[in-house]
Amino acid sequence: MPMDLDNAALSREELLDWLGLRLIPGVGGVTFARLLDAFGRPGRALGAPLEALSAVPGLRRTLAEAISRRAWSEEPSLQLERLAEVGGRVITLADPEYPPLLANAFAPPPLLFVRGDLGPCREGGVAVVGSRNMTTYGQRMAAELGRDLARAGLSVISGLARGVDGQAHRAALEAGGHTVGVLGCGLDVAYPPEHAGLIERMAGQGAVVSEFPMGSPPAQANFPVRNRIIAGLSRAVVVVEAGLRSGALITARHALEENREVFAVPGLAGLASSAGCNELLRRNAAQLLESAQDILAPGALGRAPSPARPRALLSQDDGLLPEERALLALVGPEPTHVDQLIRRSGLDAQSVAHHLLNLELAERVRQLAGKRYELA
Repeated sequence: MPMDLDNAALSREELLDWLGLRLIPGVGGVTFARLLDAFGRPGRALGAPLEALSAVPGLRRTLAEAISRRAWSEEPSLQLERLAEVGGRVITLADPEYPPLLANAFAPPPLLFVRGDLGPCREGGVAVVGSRNMTTYGQRMAAELGRDLARAGLSVISGLARGVDGQAHRAALEAGGHTVGVLGCGLDVAYPPEHAGLIERMAGQGAVVSEFPMGSPPAQANFPVRNRIIAGLSRAVVVVEAGLRSGALITARHALEENREVFAVPGLAGLASSAGCNELLRRNAAQLLESAQDILAPGALGRAPSPARPRALLSQDDGLLPEERALLALVGPEPTHVDQLIRRSGLDAQSVAHHLLNLELAERVRQLAGKRYELA
């Protein structure tokens, strides 16, 4: 049965079905897509016989049993109540409001929890990302980019983290522009705490979004996952300052895989805070950027992004890349530390982090505390 995403307005009961399926532990974007492919709508999946659920490709028997029991982590109606308390709403892949660029990305979140207006970023914004520990140079560049992109009518996308992210958001707001923050926690959790006021301003003048249910804490594993949403909402990603292990480089990699433009601000040779940017430039993975004019120049953003090379979400092998297959073979029955995976694979740390994230999104591995991984 094909996925029944007819973009019609959902009834409350249908919305609760979407929420309920998402709230069952173990149902991520890939499993959700498989269930939609098999049953058409979440409500049909929740009402399906156990044997029909067990026949869905890649669905473990234990997870099929959890879906059959509707073993969600919280009553879906309570999630809606908590969302209403902060003035938020939930949009699904079936909703016309769902950003089209994100919908075409690899493993798009089936649900987005939203405060504010996503309309100005519908055609894609520009992400400005970088180090939490920015230098004075990084602070100036983030502020100039946020201001000038906003004044040009572009939505500034970032992750509401300390440092470059927050600076870009604030500059966009002060310029009277639109900015979107992507959280790695629930919409009702202010993180970092000192950005509580910024989050409120953005909810009124821009938007704040999360794929994580209400009440979700800012777990370390959530932030690399949310980076793909930052890239997915953007026509271009600008890396302002980034070390070699910065999460901003994961965002840049996602952007490249989704055929989005990537720019990097050059830094001083030998400066650790700019080593990631300089490496992107050295590998010709990013275009050099000195000001917002490098993006605003005619043709700099090119045409609207075309869909990237498809990754088969519905097959047993999930369309894994060779590097991902190699890493999957190294993750044993016992938890394996990321440093061991780096040594045994021969890949650099940034590549391992990126491919492990893809394996998490494909629901083939799980990240545990202490940067250890096990088979999902």
